[in-house]
Amino acid sequence: MRKLKNILAVSIAVLTIASCKQQQARMPISHSSGEFLKASAERNKKLIKGEEGQIDSIIKSNPDIKYIASQKGYWYYYDVKIDKDTLSPKKGDIASFDYEIKDISGNIIYSQLELKPQTYVVDKQNIMMGLRHGIKLMHKAETVTFLFPSHMAYGYHGDNRRIGTNEPLICTVTLNDFKTENKTTQE
Repeated sequence: MRKLKNILAVSIAVLTIASCKQQQARMPISHSSGEFLKASAERNKKLIKGEEGQIDSIIKSNPDIKYIASQKGYWYYYDVKIDKDTLSPKKGDIASFDYEIKDISGNIIYSQLELKPQTYVVDKQNIMMGLRHGIKLMHKAETVTFLFPSHMAYGYHGDNRRIGTNEPLICTVTLNDFKTENKTTQE
């Protein structure tokens, strides 16, 4: 019996010491092969190609409208073009504009009335990427309709309200006015 107690005591001591050993951290699974990034890039290329196909069909279905392809990856046309004014907003200027957002089928997502007149400090405030670029192309009192693929709109995330993930958009923007940075700092 005494021998059994000794064996039991030694066993408990060994188990106690073994269980107190510090656990080793597991190494994370590595994706260093680049396969994940390659697959992600391929998905994005397919997504962009599909959206550009949708936009291309809109352009082809409206042959009377002169669409302009931007270097940034979106298309636009002038609803109202002002040729006499050559000034456009630049970084730091304060732009006042109205706009409306539609889905690619032309259904209104946000009306101009809902969005109210906007005030934007050019390139110093966070707005939709496509609008950041588009507003700088415009002259005072012009109205331009932009066709933005999702990566120039709200991208993968959407706006957490009515604009879904990877949704291309049609935005009609009227640049009401803008004040240059120099004029606003002097006033």
